[in-house]
Amino acid sequence: MDFWDNHSIWFVLFMFMFPRLTMLFATTFGGGVLYWIGWLFAPRFTVAVIATMLYGDTNIVMVVLAWLWALGGETTEKTVVSRRASRQS
Repeated sequence: MDFWDNHSIWFVLFMFMFPRLTMLFATTFGGGVLYWIGWLFAPRFTVAVIATMLYGDTNIVMVVLAWLWALGGETTEKTVVSRRASRQS
């Protein structure tokens, strides 16, 4: 199964900009406690894990980009939040 057989570029853009909303309304994988914990605390990592599980053998470039996005995005988001919190203190 190839990613592009099931999704368009719009899905990728929405997943990039609004991962929680896209996962909430567009994925059918959502089961289990681990999925919802990932959705709540680290949606980019959850997307990367799901991409690896479903498309790791057919679309390795997308999987690598998902992991780069997850690692870079989560780190940047946490840094910005901690800086803003320290300014308000």
